[in-house]
Amino acid sequence: MNDKATNTDSPQKEIIVTLDVMLAKRKMRSNELAALVGITVQNLSLLKSGKVKGIRFNTLQKICEVLDCKPGDILDYG
Repeated sequence: MNDKATNTDSPQKEIIVTLDVMLAKRKMRSNELAALVGITVQNLSLLKSGKVKGIRFNTLQKICEVLDCKPGDILDYG
């Protein structure tokens, strides 16, 4: 049986958060972004480190609005 979901030989792809790059481009600090988005600095830090498994669409939308970017500018898949 050659099922991709159970194939352990291929590397597992994951979503990578690249918020630090966009923050640097926008010359913005994490605490400023967190305040403008309405989340805690701790939650933003967890998001940036990849330690969370999900994000609410409205939070992602607010982050993109504040940073004037698209989700693909701060998320990578690889």
